[in-house]
Amino acid sequence: MINEQQLISKITWRLMPFLGILYLIAYIDRQNVSFAKLEMVGALGMSEYAYGLGASLFFIGYFLFEVPSNLFLDRFGARVWFARILVSWGIVTILLSYTQNATMFYVLRFLLGVCEAGFFPGVLYLLTLWFPADYRGRMVGLFMIFSALANAVGAPVGGMLLDLDGFLGHAGWQWVFLATGIPAVIAGVVTFFYLYDRPENASFLSKEEKSWLANRLASENSGMDHNAENGFKALVDPRVLLMALCYIAFPLAAYGLSYWLPTIVKAFGVSNTVNGLLNIIPWILVAIALWAVPAAADKAKAKTPYIVIPAFIGAACLLLSALVPNNTLQFIFLCVAAAGIFAPQPVFWSLPSRFLKGAGAAAGLAAINSVGNLGGFVAQNVVPWIKDETGSTIAPMFFLAVCLAAGALLVFAVAMIIARKEHDAVPRGI
Repeated sequence: MINEQQLISKITWRLMPFLGILYLIAYIDRQNVSFAKLEMVGALGMSEYAYGLGASLFFIGYFLFEVPSNLFLDRFGARVWFARILVSWGIVTILLSYTQNATMFYVLRFLLGVCEAGFFPGVLYLLTLWFPADYRGRMVGLFMIFSALANAVGAPVGGMLLDLDGFLGHAGWQWVFLATGIPAVIAGVVTFFYLYDRPENASFLSKEEKSWLANRLASENSGMDHNAENGFKALVDPRVLLMALCYIAFPLAAYGLSYWLPTIVKAFGVSNTVNGLLNIIPWILVAIALWAVPAAADKAKAKTPYIVIPAFIGAACLLLSALVPNNTLQFIFLCVAAAGIFAPQPVFWSLPSRFLKGAGAAAGLAAINSVGNLGGFVAQNVVPWIKDETGSTIAPMFFLAVCLAAGALLVFAVAMIIARKEHDAVPRGI
């Protein structure tokens, strides 16, 4: 007799810490540009807007190659494909430390997006192969906690690396890229030898455990129509397109805040190291929220409130941060806003697996994530543009607040559409 909780615990301990560490490395690689910016702009003679454009080109490469990357993952397996992703993005990050001009920066940021494309939705797809639906929200939340840890760790490390300016003949901003690119290459090699593609290949599971898990997942997927596993049809499924549209608000607000927060705190008049230490605080709150909200949502019948309510709280706090004149209150509101932006996302990602599986899940999850992450492109262009136009580092929070509130309203509408379609698909008795 299989003990379900023991089996899930065994899989969780085998997969989630490792996947989380990979995400920590990925997120630090994404966020290092926000700290490098503090010195790189002056070193390369770029304006805030030009730097924001270069930073945002990551999301264009990411958008173009996200779906193909996830389909390759479905074909070649997570072990090989994740190893390729990690090694390639690590190499590009190292090359960023030798950027000579704006054009080189633009090209390398675009290539970084190409190389990293497929990692986050690839993990979401992997979780559908290893965990029953009742556990996926918590697993995504646990996985995303490492993004909060990445910001918490990356903030003081970024500040300290900037203060290494001149060490071994490298500028501080160069150390930011060097110190974050090398771990990705090492992790890619480890991934090739550690990760299993599917439960049926896992040596740490018994035959009985593999059989129980296969039967459980097959039972959950049995109610889906035949289009659920079709990669192309997933891309044109109206539910996928609507979810991609409403997801844009979350990366937009997340990247807008995390990218710009060091600049806001810098305007308080603190040193690089103190800036990094202060930036630990919001990500501790995010980590707590990423565990608490998905855990509560997994136990609740209605998931939508656990997406919409935190998002509205986040939007309200972004708005208040731009209205209050006191620096301390601004920072407190921004900390709470960060939790409100990130906490709903694991619950959001539990929705697509209700109507997608197999290659359809690989393509659909990648499509939602790739379109949604265009919000990062918007944020990293609009936020510095608003600052340049207004001369205020806090004014961009008005824009982020409006976008996040609009996204919450769209999620509510899309959730109703999905629920109605599921209700219509239930067979009726005669």
